[in-house]
Order: sequence, then C-alpha cells, then structure tokens
Amino acid sequence: MRTASGRKVLAIVLASAASALTLLASPPASAEADVKTTRLWKAKCASCHGVDGKAKTESGEKLSIPDMTPAAWQKKVSDAEMKAAILDGVKRPGKPEGMDGFRDKLTPEQVDALVALIRDLGK
Repeated sequence: MRTASGRKVLAIVLASAASALTLLASPPASAEADVKTTRLWKAKCASCHGVDGKAKTESGEKLSIPDMTPAAWQKKVSDAEMKAAILDGVKRPGKPEGMDGFRDKLTPEQVDALVALIRDLGK
C-alpha cells in the first residue's frame, strides 16, 4: 500500500515527465521565429545580399554590396546602423540604385530578427 507522501512524489515525477515530453514534442518558439526570419530574409534580402550574406548575386555584384560575413564588417557596422538601413533604405552618392526601406512593411520585431540573423551570418 502506498503512503500519501509516496503518491505525492509519484504525481510530481509524472507531472515533470509529462512537461518534459511536451517540451520535446513541440519546437521552441525561437526555432519558429528563426524559420520565419529565414523566410523573410529570403523573400526581401537574399536577391541582393545572397542567402549567406556574401552578396555573390547578380544584383549584389552590380551594386557592389559588401559581404556581411567577415568579422571586420560585423565589427564596423552597428546594430543601429543595420536597423536604419533596413527601415530607411540605403542611397549611395552618385548612384541611382539603392536599397528601398522597409519602414512600412516590417514590424520592429522583424527588423530586430533580421539584425540578429545578419549577426549570425558572421559566425
């Protein structure tokens, strides 16, 4: 015959196991966000910057877009500068082409996620 304290311990162990299984069965929210951010990058950015951020695309090479992956570039460009470029676009002196801004198209969370993705490209 089980004691009351034994049943309580068993209930706690079973509840903990059920919680662990639930966590393992469903992906964490950050994994879902990463998938969404990757899709966003591919839809809005990769045609010029490349899927890998190296700008080895026809547009990237034509516009002389810098490779975002080297440590030197990552160190030189601040998060605030990246956000401003994403929101307001990039215009180059003497060149008609540039990057359109996404201020009215992206949420602040999407912009932050893109900045984080760009940082990850440098790792």
